[in-house]
This record gives sequence, C-alpha cells and structure tokens, in this order.
Amino acid sequence: MDIFSSGPNPGNLVVTAGLVVFLLVMSSRAKMLDAMGSKAAAGLGLIVGGLGHWTWLLILLGFLLSSHKATKWRFEEKKALGLSESSDGHRGWTNVVANGAIPGLICIYAYLSDDWTTVVWVFGAAVAVAASDTFASEIGCLDPRVRMITTFKSCEQGENGGFSPNGQLAAAVGSSVVAVLTYLAWWLTTADTSSMNGTQLCVVLAVVGWLGCQIDSYLGALLENRGYMSKGAVNASAISGGVVMMFAYLSSL
Repeated sequence: MDIFSSGPNPGNLVVTAGLVVFLLVMSSRAKMLDAMGSKAAAGLGLIVGGLGHWTWLLILLGFLLSSHKATKWRFEEKKALGLSESSDGHRGWTNVVANGAIPGLICIYAYLSDDWTTVVWVFGAAVAVAASDTFASEIGCLDPRVRMITTFKSCEQGENGGFSPNGQLAAAVGSSVVAVLTYLAWWLTTADTSSMNGTQLCVVLAVVGWLGCQIDSYLGALLENRGYMSKGAVNASAISGGVVMMFAYLSSL
C-alpha cells in the first residue's frame, strides 16, 4: 500500500483517517477545541488529507499544537487582562473555519489540477499566515511596547493593528515552523526534488507567512477597528494575501 502518493488513494486515506482520529482524541484531552470546533477540524482534516496528502494534515496539526501552546503561554495573565479568546484557551468552529477554509479550498484545487508538488507550497503559505498571526497575537499581546501599525504611535495591548517587538519575533517563529513542516511534506511526497529549490521556497514561505501577518494587522487597524470587517474576515483576507503572494512567486520561477 503506497502511502506517499497524494490524492484519494487507499494508502493516503488510511493514514489520513488515523490522523483525524488522533486529532479528535488530542483536541479533546487537551481542550484545544470545543465540540463544534472538533467536528469542523475533523471535516477539514479529511479534506486536507484526502484530497491533498496526509503530510499536509501534519502541517495543520503542527499549527494546531504550536498555536495551542502559544495560547496557553502565560494564559492566566492574558485572562486577567481580558486578552484571552475563551475562559480556558479552547477555540471554536468559527476559528477553525476562518483559518482552515482557504487551506481546504487549496486542497480541492490541488486535486482538480492534479498538481500537489507545487500547490503544497501554496497550502503552506495559507497555514503559515494563520500561524504567524496566532503567534503574534498570543505572545505579543503581553509585550507592553505596543504601537499601532498605521501610525507607529503607542496603543493598548491587544488592540487590533497593534504590534510589538516580541509579537513580530513570535510571528516569524510561527511562520518558520510551518515553512519547515511544508518543506518536509514536499520532500517526502515529491519524486524529483531536484526540479525545485526546496530550501529557497522554504525561506520564501516563511517570509510570506510573516508578511501575511502584517496584512492582518493593517486590516485590523483600518477596517476591523471601525466595524467594517469581522475578525474572521480579516483572518481570511490576510491568508488570501499570503496565498496570492506565494502563487505569484511560484509563477515567476
């Protein structure tokens, strides 16, 4: 049974199903997601693994695990300051959809285009933006050196559009984690890795993820703070920006 071929084949589907079960058990025990969030994540996992590849699902799992750790980091302090998204750090289905809908659509595109070797980098870009933004928000919110990205004037901790030194560093770390996982997924599933410079694409992907986080901050400052966009819409728009940038770079090669 071949487990390294992408798309809906027996080997890939078996491993994907196992990873989805693992995701459900893990999220339940660690209280990463609420009931609806777990169902949404399971559905997304089946799409990502079944139409993409199980290694793509590992990228998502890496994002989920690392972002949960970032969320729980100094959680009581964030809760006391009113900067936590929930009372115990779990996330719901709206968060799963906001961060996972576009990666899911990219997997459908990979299946329809019969191109997983190139599209895995686009998928990685979408997840990298989500990871970068999550790390920046969860770690940067406790850095008092916050400035508004549009004016560079001091602002409140946790305010949409605010950025801090620790937050920017955390954004780079989150994006880099996903970039490395994407490189590994590409290397494991690509027969001829000499056809693309994987190391270069890994670096570009990390940069694209970080830039996507900046798009999120700008949209938060300009539109979310004024009530023109919801948090989910801002997240989806920033992820779309990262996808466009990665597509543009791949098209230039």
